[in-house]
Amino acid sequence: MAKTAFIGLGVMGYPMAGHMAKAGHEVTVYNRTFSKAEAWAAEHGGSAVKMPAEAAAGAEFVMCCVGNDDDLRSVTTAAGGAFERMADGAVFVDHTTASADVARELAAAASNFGFVDAPVSGGQAGAENGVLTVMCGGDQATYDKAAPVMDAYSRSHRLMGEVGAGQLTKMVNQICIAGLLQGLSEGVNFAKNAGLNVPDVIDVISKGAAGSWQMENRAVTMGEDKFDFGFAVDWMRKDLGICLEEANNNKARLPMTAMIDQFYAEVQDMGGGRWDTSSLMKRLTR
Repeated sequence: MAKTAFIGLGVMGYPMAGHMAKAGHEVTVYNRTFSKAEAWAAEHGGSAVKMPAEAAAGAEFVMCCVGNDDDLRSVTTAAGGAFERMADGAVFVDHTTASADVARELAAAASNFGFVDAPVSGGQAGAENGVLTVMCGGDQATYDKAAPVMDAYSRSHRLMGEVGAGQLTKMVNQICIAGLLQGLSEGVNFAKNAGLNVPDVIDVISKGAAGSWQMENRAVTMGEDKFDFGFAVDWMRKDLGICLEEANNNKARLPMTAMIDQFYAEVQDMGGGRWDTSSLMKRLTR
């Protein structure tokens, strides 16, 4: 069991830190809204502090899950950030979905400790149930040190390459999800317009080549006009923006992703920024 810290107690970080505490790790937490850190400590034990640097002080492992590149810099390299107090030989594991560039930037700043970029997939339910998939970038030795701690909240984790490879792999994940959800939206809308029973259709086709996690978990609720299941459109647009910017750098062509990003912009204009990502369906039925 290790002395650890968790920075960022949103819908993902709060349960992830909880699983670390349940696994027996000593956990100190920081959240921008201190009352949330206090609530976490009251529920799980451990300590709540008011600055990221306080959370990192003396910790063997510091986990982080915040909103975007700028949020990440604010809790790491800014004044009072975790990097001010990271112990020699400690490991900082960043679970934020961010750019590969900021991962490399932070790894370069980690002069006396290890750094792993480790975005996750599985959504709020995956975090709450401790079954996330973690895509990691870094050196083998640092990853191996952090792996037992990540076991507390993940079903699987894998080292994908050097620093930045975790974020690049997460970009592939988001590109694929966007395409799946657009296809699923069109299929469900077609079934409804054709007078078919959507749950029956999904039950049949999910057993064949069209089957996917999105189909099993979102298709029926999409047909019922329900879009309150975790990962929000606002965050998906942030992620797709990262994908499109990286594609501009590496010359990958993402015509479908660019189009679906604009579809999500339409959903935002409809007031759906906090709807979950399956709400692509809404723009077909308005």
